[in-house]
Order: sequence, then structure tokens, then C-alpha cells
Amino acid sequence: MKKMRIMRLLVMLSILVIILSACSGNNANGDEKSSEKGGDVYTFKVSHVTQESHVWHQTALKFGEELEKLSDGRMKLEIYPASQLGLEKDMAQQLETGSLDFGFLTNAYMSTRQDSLNAWFMPFTFKNLEEAVKMRESEAAKQMLEDLNSQGLVGLDFIFAGNRHILMKNGHVSSPQDLKGKKIRIIGSPAIQEFWEKVGAGPTAMPLSEVYTSLQTGVIDGIDIDLDALVTEKYYENAENLTLTNHITFPSVIVMSQKTYGKLTTEDQEIVKKALKAAADWGVQEAIQRENKNLEELKKHGVKVKELTDTSAFDSIAKEVKDKYAEKSPVIKKFLEEAKQ
Repeated sequence: MKKMRIMRLLVMLSILVIILSACSGNNANGDEKSSEKGGDVYTFKVSHVTQESHVWHQTALKFGEELEKLSDGRMKLEIYPASQLGLEKDMAQQLETGSLDFGFLTNAYMSTRQDSLNAWFMPFTFKNLEEAVKMRESEAAKQMLEDLNSQGLVGLDFIFAGNRHILMKNGHVSSPQDLKGKKIRIIGSPAIQEFWEKVGAGPTAMPLSEVYTSLQTGVIDGIDIDLDALVTEKYYENAENLTLTNHITFPSVIVMSQKTYGKLTTEDQEIVKKALKAAADWGVQEAIQRENKNLEELKKHGVKVKELTDTSAFDSIAKEVKDKYAEKSPVIKKFLEEAKQ
């Protein structure tokens, strides 16, 4: 009888050990384990909308490398490119629930959720990508990231695809008159939409996946696009007239789920921040270098390139948009002031 009680006790203890072991195996996505070197092991998920050749994907790869290096292999990154986990609104929901850990979300989408992010889309604020990149360290940009806390997100940094230009099926652009009545594909954003409406064009928001055939079939007359996406998506096969306008810049907002972030130790939070900063620093420099490389690549494919050196025809429109948004948001007002310095 005594032996039976001991056996039952041993069985119960064994079951308890199994249960406790299972409970300790939950991280952001259910893969946490204890490392022999100390600390928990994580496999994080990150998603974005671009192809694998795009600079944002390459930055995500760099982020994964930095995570593994700084954590001594405890942290790894699974990358889901080209909207594999759904549209950006789906990614945002996954980030809020913690089923997705990191997102490289377009500033265009995020500006529909947080008005201050429209600051990046104030027309003709930057003459080139280098000027835009410098604003990543501005007080206004840091405030934009901090304000994302209210959405269940940790704002980490900005990276860039490049400045935006105009690709047309027919002709180049020297003034708003050249765009009047033209159907131009844009990526949805309040400020971008308003700019194109004031120009007199017919702005048409659509996902990247629909742009190629829409150009091919004449559904749209042109696109508002950065050079990296123009090369990687091969839109030049259906439109050959590129005007280098630099009318806006195009960042990605790198965010982390607050639920994931809250599960990490202070030390691991710092590892994540340091790894991301190193990757973002690399990514913005890569984007700058790609501007020239992509332009040369486009010329090789027969694209007819013209630079808009005199933007004065757009001055009144740009001022109208800037004044309106500066009045709406003190962060945007501060951003524009800092951009002039």
C-alpha cells in the first residue's frame, strides 16, 4: 500500500514537471526556450509589403543578422515579404494582438492611423534622399514614433525606399498642367491624396499587385513611385517616361508589438533596439546608394529620364498643403521648421 502511494506521488510529480516545462515554452510566438548561455531563445516574426530584392527586405535581413550576433544566437528572425501575412491593415492587427512581432509598414498606411506621419509627405520638402534621411534624427520624427504607443505599437525607426518620382506612359512632367485629368496611381495617404487632387490629376489608390497590369491595360496613365520599387516591380516595361521630381519622400515605419516588447527583459529590449538601429543605419545608406544604381538600371532598360529642375510651377500647391497640415498638427509644423534648418 505504501509503495502504491509512493508510485502515485512520483507519477503526479512527473506530470507536474511536464506541465511546467510546457508553460515555460511561451514567447512572443511560442518558441521560447532557455539558452545554455543564459537568457531565453526567441524566433520573432517580421512582415512587409515589398519583394525580396527591395531595400526594405534587405534591411530586414540585416536586422536578423544583428539580432543573432548581439544575442549570441538566442534571437532569430523569420521574414514574411510581399504581403504574405496579408495587407498592412492585417499586419497592424497582428501586431496589436502579438501574433506578429515586427512590421516594416509603409508611412502611407500608417499616416491613415496617425496624422503626424503625414509630415513626411509634405510636397517638395526635400531636394534629394540625403536631406530626407537626416530628418530621421529630428525631434519631430522621434515624437511621431513615441506617439505610436497609443496604438499598441513600439515605434523604433524610419527607413526609406527613396524619394518619389513620376512615371508616365506618355510624356514628361514640367508643370501641373501636364498632369491635369491624368489617372495617377498613388499609395493611399491623406496628404498624398490631397496633393494630387490639387495638382488636378485623378489620384487612384491601388495595391502594388495591381499596378503592373493597370499600366499595361491603360487603366492608369502613370504612377507616383520610388526608383527601387520601379526597378523591382518592372513597371518600366509598360511606361517609359520618368520625370525625376523628388516631390515627396517615402519611408517605412518600423514598429514592434507592445505585447512582444513587454515580454522581454530590459536587457533583451536593449538588444532588439541596438540591432534594429544598426540595421536601419545600414538600410538608409543602402537606399541612398541605390538611387543612382537604380537610375542607371532604368536607363539601360530604355527608360526616358528627365529631371524637374524648376519646381516653381508647383510652389503654390505645395504651400497650400503644408500650411493646412502644419495648422492641423504641431508635430508636422515642428517637422517643417526643422527641415528648413
